[in-house]
Amino acid sequence: MLRFLTAGESHGPEITAILEGMPAGVPISADQIDHDLARRQRGYGSGGRMKIERDHVRITAGVMAGRTTGAPIALVVRNLDYEKWRDRDIEPMTIPRPGHADLTGAVKYGYRELRLALERASARETTMRVAVGAVCRAFLAEFGIAVGGYVVSIGDVALPERLRATSPSPEVYRERFARAEESDVRCYDAATAEAMRARIRMTMDQRDTLGGVIEVAALGLPPGLGSHVHWDRRLSARLAQAVMSIHAVKGVEIGDGFAEALLPGTRAQDELYLDGTAIRQRTNHAGGLEGGITNGAPLVLRAALKPIATTLNPLNSVDLASGAEVKTRYERSDFCQVPRAVPIVEAMVCFVLADALIEKLGGDSLEEMRGRFAALRRLRLEDLPVDNVPWRFGYQDA
Repeated sequence: MLRFLTAGESHGPEITAILEGMPAGVPISADQIDHDLARRQRGYGSGGRMKIERDHVRITAGVMAGRTTGAPIALVVRNLDYEKWRDRDIEPMTIPRPGHADLTGAVKYGYRELRLALERASARETTMRVAVGAVCRAFLAEFGIAVGGYVVSIGDVALPERLRATSPSPEVYRERFARAEESDVRCYDAATAEAMRARIRMTMDQRDTLGGVIEVAALGLPPGLGSHVHWDRRLSARLAQAVMSIHAVKGVEIGDGFAEALLPGTRAQDELYLDGTAIRQRTNHAGGLEGGITNGAPLVLRAALKPIATTLNPLNSVDLASGAEVKTRYERSDFCQVPRAVPIVEAMVCFVLADALIEKLGGDSLEEMRGRFAALRRLRLEDLPVDNVPWRFGYQDA
């Protein structure tokens, strides 16, 4: 239903995105998109590139008079750093950096110059994912759905377990979002944030890099998004694929994820109770998804990011031109990208959830979707009539 493409290189003139399938009538402005682009550029541990770029989006198609038209939406962001590269002879890059796409890109496409892989594989591409995500966020907001995130660990510094419960109320999640935005490491707990900052400082002094874990939550989702009947329509699978596509992400878990593997079944499930005629879960170990379908609880997802592979301390590699074993050469990069990655993970979650909601509601305009959204089944006894009579499969034998 919804798809997007990005184009452009890290040091090329501009980067572009085309978003197709967004319904007509969604209010959106360049200022809204720029807000999220600015969030992507802030974070302790950022490298020199963020001091150069001041990302600003131009909407060149698909939005007129401040509202989407239903046509493909075209978004463009200039690379200010391009001015330093446009008339410059580029020094050959012949030494692949371990952990990057330098070597695998050369194998895949037969590149005789490794920078061709670097330019497209760069995380600069995520600028346009955030721009697309901002449009999807605006669509979700029309139905009262909010998506936010924060950092739960950087390196070996993590939020204490008592602050990491996956079953807080939506109000608690909103408070976490707001407090994280006030922190340059995007952590909602002040003491943990200071420890993270100190760990990043130490890593910078050691000329090394750090990874970490980001948690994103979506609030206000109706039950029934996704499907259990096809492997590629399970919302859990769609979210995992989208988040795993982000640079440096090496793991994704939903709800209590890997921790649930350590529990007996009676402790890992979210038991139900009645609140009047509404059906509620006492916990949220499942992270808002059961059978690949939303169950009305907050959707909770975590992404694990490895340390950036470009380090000031050189690593062992091979010069493909000379055939000699050599050390890598440094390319400008972050020391810790985790705080800046929060809006990127949010953006991919917004995209998948917008796609799932459009799939559920159908329709070409926001206006016709509103009535359909209001009519969706909820977790209420009156919405879930059960016949309670015997029946048979009814298949004919071969």
